[in-house]
Amino acid sequence: MTTHTEPIRILSVDDHPLLRAGVGALIGTQPDMTVVGEATSGREAIESFRSTRPDITLMDLQMPDMDGIDAILAIRSEFPNARIIVLTTYEGDALAYRALKAGARAYILKSMVRKDLLSAIRTVHAGHKHSQSEVAVGLADHAADDPLTEREIEVLRSVAHGLTDIQVAEQLMISPRTVHSHLNSIYSKLGITSRSAATRYAIEHSLS
Repeated sequence: MTTHTEPIRILSVDDHPLLRAGVGALIGTQPDMTVVGEATSGREAIESFRSTRPDITLMDLQMPDMDGIDAILAIRSEFPNARIIVLTTYEGDALAYRALKAGARAYILKSMVRKDLLSAIRTVHAGHKHSQSEVAVGLADHAADDPLTEREIEVLRSVAHGLTDIQVAEQLMISPRTVHSHLNSIYSKLGITSRSAATRYAIEHSLS
């Protein structure tokens, strides 16, 4: 006699439709997995999690409205047992490291989704953490030493001078989304939550 096992229920969160479509197609080939919801921002992710109660959430980090780290913190504050896998673009991404500190159970490079995602989903669903060897060294570097980068110091200095995200982006020739990501990283490293606190830190440490 065979026993029926419910498929692993997955919520896919990413603001790029092609990535979500690719993930959905990959998962669709697996009899033990199913996509039960999609979201394009952190806020949508929280609402979708509440309505679908997935077994596994695949979370992008850089999204409009609310980023992945804030979404992870919000979801896990409401659902402490949520099992979340971070999908990111860069090896050793400081944001991904902080996502793991926030409670994510795995870190997958988007370039390695076809190779590693399915095994990561099964590993995390079984209650374990999953680590890619390609990114372990980068994460270890962040774990050992978490100073502000030169770019983060530039962003912090600009914020202390009263510039908006758009003005900072123009000054440093980067996108406003990248400025937002740098600010999230700065807040996490310094243990602060506001621009005013960041400004005080810059002044106190002669960065302004």
